Amino acid sequence: MVQMASIPGFLRTILIILLIYYGAKIISRLLAPYFLKYLSKKAEKRFGQQFENHQTHNQSQHKEGETVIDKMPAEEKGPNKEIGEYVDYEEID
Repeated sequence: MVQMASIPGFLRTILIILLIYYGAKIISRLLAPYFLKYLSKKAEKRFGQQFENHQTHNQSQHKEGETVIDKMPAEEKGPNKEIGEYVDYEEID
């Protein structure tokens, strides 16, 4: 038995899809600020804990007034001899 799609059924389906779409849009606009506030507080708390851990870690290792270098500067690399030969040039006037 073959069923034919009816126009009222099709229109009802389209109407339901549009209502769900616009309903989700409205709800997301209402709830998005609260969700973003929650995420920002969570991130702030996490970064604050990392900062406190870093501060206590640094204070426990070094004495007050001591000079500490955390990162050594990168060594300057000379010209690579494997690239090729350097050709000096002169400008022609």
